[in-house]
Amino acid sequence: MSDEKNTTNQQLEQSERLEAQVKSADMTDDMQQEAIEVAQEAMEKFNIEKDIAHHIKKTFDERKGTTWHCIVGRNFGSFVTHETKHFIYFYLGHCAILLFKTQ
Repeated sequence: MSDEKNTTNQQLEQSERLEAQVKSADMTDDMQQEAIEVAQEAMEKFNIEKDIAHHIKKTFDERKGTTWHCIVGRNFGSFVTHETKHFIYFYLGHCAILLFKTQ
């Protein structure tokens, strides 16, 4: 019974997740999907943009090696240099997320 509840809760959480709109990416499709999933997880756990960015950055540092940078917000400009195949800029709902890696 509890397994059924957990499965149902997980399905509800996934269906309630915000849809991602990728605006620009220089990243493999698999890594893009991972970035979106980590960001969705962060937005479920945290309400403050700084905390969301911290979670995404730390997760990618741990999974993909250092040094990742993450900016989260509704209104910002940017111009960055990144490692090839390590950049994504996307929206989850009204929130923009910029994630990239440098040496």
